[in-house]
Amino acid sequence: MTKKIVLSFALLLSGFLGFSQENTSSPYSYYGIGDVRFRGAIDSRSMGGLNLTGDSISLNLQNPASYSRLELMNFSVGGTSTFNNLKNANTSEKAQRTSIDYLAVGIPMGKFGASFGLIPYSAVGYKINTISTSNNIERNNQYTGDGNINRFFIGAGYAINKNLSLGINVEYNFGEVNNTIREIITDLDNGNNLQLGTREINTSRANGLTLNLGMFYERQITEKLNFYSSINYIPQTKLNVSNSRNIGLFTFTPSGDEFITQSQDIAIPDSEIIIPSRLSISNGIGQKYKWMIGAEVSFANTGAKNNFFSENLNATYKNSQRYIVGGYYIPKYDSFNSYFSRVVYRAGFRYDTNGLVINNQTIKDYGMNFGLGLPLGVSKIDIGFEFGKQGTTSNGLIEENYFNLSIGLSLSDKWFRKSLID
Repeated sequence: MTKKIVLSFALLLSGFLGFSQENTSSPYSYYGIGDVRFRGAIDSRSMGGLNLTGDSISLNLQNPASYSRLELMNFSVGGTSTFNNLKNANTSEKAQRTSIDYLAVGIPMGKFGASFGLIPYSAVGYKINTISTSNNIERNNQYTGDGNINRFFIGAGYAINKNLSLGINVEYNFGEVNNTIREIITDLDNGNNLQLGTREINTSRANGLTLNLGMFYERQITEKLNFYSSINYIPQTKLNVSNSRNIGLFTFTPSGDEFITQSQDIAIPDSEIIIPSRLSISNGIGQKYKWMIGAEVSFANTGAKNNFFSENLNATYKNSQRYIVGGYYIPKYDSFNSYFSRVVYRAGFRYDTNGLVINNQTIKDYGMNFGLGLPLGVSKIDIGFEFGKQGTTSNGLIEENYFNLSIGLSLSDKWFRKSLID
C-alpha cells in the first residue's frame, strides 16, 4: 500500500512538472487571470460540465461532497488537445495546444472520503500583431503572453446519511504570468529599412487560498427513478500578486537578430487579483446505472474581477451566468456478451456569458459536448469531444471556433483490503 501511495505522489509531481506554460491560444486570455481552463473531469465535461455525477469508482472534482461516495481508491488524470480557428473581419489563423487538465487521487474512508490533486486552473497564451503605416513609418505592435495559475487542492466529504453529503476543498493557487508588448518601427524611406523597437515585459507572480463548498443529495422517488441535486459555492477571495516590469530599446543586427541597446527594471507596486464568488445549482432525474438527465445554472460575481495590469486594458466586467443541460445513457451496464452495451454515452450543451465586456460587446462562450465512458473492469477511460465558439467578429473583436478532444483515465482499486492468503 505504501508503494502505491508513493507512486500516486510521484505521478502527481511528474504531471505538475509537465504542466505547459502556454495551455491556451485564446486572445481573451489577455484579460483577468486568463482563460479559466478547468471545467471538471472528462466525464462531467462530456455532459457540458454538469455537476451531478459521483459514484463509487470515479471522482467528481467540482463537488467535494461527492468524495464520500467513493468505495474504491481512485487515481484520475485527464488532458485535452484544443484546435482553434481564430478570425476577425479581415483574416483568420489556426492554433493548437495540448495540456494536462487535472491529476487527482481519491481515498474512501467509510462515511468520509478525501481527495487531493493538481489542476492548471487558468492559462494565458496569446500572440497578437497589429501593423499601421503613416508618413512612410510602419509600426508593428506585437502583444504576447504566457503562463498559468495552478491549483493544489485537498478536500473531504462526509455522508450525513444515505441521501445527503457535504464537502469542502481547500485550494492553494500559485503561478506566474508574463505579458510582453513590443513595438517595431520601420523607416520605409530609408533604403535599408532602418528598424528600431521598444519592449515592455510585465511579470506577475500570484498566490493565495480559495475554498470550494459542496452539497450532494440523492433520493429514490419511484421504484425506478432517482432525484439528484448538487450545490456548490465558491466564496470570493483575493490572490496576492507580486509585479515586476522591464522596459528596453532594441535594434536589429545585419543578420536580423534582435540586439538590446538599453534595458531598465521599473519598480511597480504589488497588487491583488480577485477570484469571484460562484454559486452553482444542479438538479436531475434518472434511473440508476441506466440514464440521467439534468440541468445546471451558475451565477458568478465576475463584475468584481480585475486584471494583473489594469492600466493598459479597455475591458470591463459584469456579473455572469452559465447554463448547462446534459446527461448520459447506458444500454445495459451488466451485459456479459456486448461490450458496447456497457459503454456510457454522454452529451451536453453549455452557454456561458463569461462576464467580460470589450468595446461594449459581451464575450459569450458556448459549446456542444459528446463523450464515451469505456469500462475497464472497475476502471475506465473517458473520451470527450467539444465543438464551441467564443467571441465575435463585431466591433473589431476576434471570434474563436474551437474543437476539444479530451481523454481521461480513472484507475480504481481496493488498496486497504487485507490479504486472505500471504
